[in-house]
Amino acid sequence: MVIDLRSDTVTKPTPGMHAAMVNAAVGDDVFGEDPSVKELERKCADLLGMEAAVFCPSGTMTNQIGIRILTQPYDEVICHKGSHIYKYEGGGLAGNSLVSVRLLEGDRGRISVEEIEANINNVQDAHQPISSVVALENTVVREAGSYYTLDQIKNISQFARAQGLKMHLDGARLFNALIETKDKAVEYGKYFDTISICLSKGLGAPVGSVLVCKKELEPKARRMRKAFGGGMRQAGFLAAAASYALDNHITRLKEDHVRAGELGKVLSRVTWVKSVMPVDTNIVIFSVIDQITPEKVLSKFAEQHIKAIKFGAQEIRLVTHLDFDDNMLTKTIDVIKKLSF
Repeated sequence: MVIDLRSDTVTKPTPGMHAAMVNAAVGDDVFGEDPSVKELERKCADLLGMEAAVFCPSGTMTNQIGIRILTQPYDEVICHKGSHIYKYEGGGLAGNSLVSVRLLEGDRGRISVEEIEANINNVQDAHQPISSVVALENTVVREAGSYYTLDQIKNISQFARAQGLKMHLDGARLFNALIETKDKAVEYGKYFDTISICLSKGLGAPVGSVLVCKKELEPKARRMRKAFGGGMRQAGFLAAAASYALDNHITRLKEDHVRAGELGKVLSRVTWVKSVMPVDTNIVIFSVIDQITPEKVLSKFAEQHIKAIKFGAQEIRLVTHLDFDDNMLTKTIDVIKKLSF
């Protein structure tokens, strides 16, 4: 038995999801003729209280399209210093949108109205780029799955829009946040111009993300999807899996959070771990003591058929998911307890 905790993207389709894929009605989505893709897009738009949605191959693509259609070259995006759009998307903001970034310290990845206000450039000063978009991430991958509440988002959005700024949400793991806050997904559309959600992470679909947006932005989003190479043909097989995930896998995310919490508790008690970030959702990030390296720990994990990843100079990340069950949790905890260095 291999236990893969590198990411929640490593899951395999469930039998029900397989059946949905096999039985999917398909057409050519580039021609706008795939009924399963259309159904998924309508479902996502309705779910988040917005007017339009565009199915794409990846969350990086939906983020990059979102920023591209909200900005002009030489604009500036305000975001957290560890945000995925800045740190983990290959420099796409610079290459795809020709924008710079204003990086904020935040509180475990969550930026505040006060920070944003202090970092808006003077539009009359030609020396500075034009502050254009506030980009939030929910949950925050670099900060062990921390999350915003809807009230926090509402305050940020109302302030930003009063300053003429647009709002983008990297909601790759948005449903993990919603399981904890119990906020209504449909309320999110009020506070953003574009929202990126991933179906291939905690929800367990094999491929796919969706950019949800205002209706007037949809033509631009589809044009940029084409320009970025994201036009797919009989994509309905993938869309059917994503629709199945939305219908069946949201509420079970709580199981992932509980198991992640158990891992965090055990790690906080062993001598070779220096510290563990608060475990809010399904991501566990911990630092090992200075006398050892993450590579040493990962090597010992591998000997026990457990996969994880290095996530910093002394950090390791574990992510729980659909294919990590209680038996795997028990084995992982046993391995953690028995490791010595």
